[in-house]
Amino acid sequence: MALVRLEPFREIDTLQREMNRLFDDIFTPPTQRPNGHTFAPAAEIKETEDGIHLRLEVPGMEAKDLNVEVTAEAVSISGERKSENKSEEKGLYRSEFRYGKFQRVIPLPARIDNQNVQAEYKDGVLNLNLPKVEAEKNKVVKVSLG
Repeated sequence: MALVRLEPFREIDTLQREMNRLFDDIFTPPTQRPNGHTFAPAAEIKETEDGIHLRLEVPGMEAKDLNVEVTAEAVSISGERKSENKSEEKGLYRSEFRYGKFQRVIPLPARIDNQNVQAEYKDGVLNLNLPKVEAEKNKVVKVSLG
């Protein structure tokens, strides 16, 4: 008779991965799933006293393939990946990259001056500097304590 070592933490990790996958399948629209050939670019947002800095990761795309629209309250990024890396060898067909359309709308934590937005796209990373409206910079809110 062989001894089987019990590893409870491995079982918990497996259970957590399965639960995460289940909730991802339930709450992710079919058009945004990897097998739906779309993606949502990863975003990083940082608010400072003078503005908001937004970085988006859109690798494998050119600036001409991106559409960026900015309102006072949100940023909308859309585009389409058109590049493909296909190979066929010994009857095996392989495509490494996902491709298709995407759109992401990111609500902003403060109103911005959308007439003075600065953008830079380099090495698959889109950087947006969004200056705050002057009224937002000097906004003071009185808090009552009783």
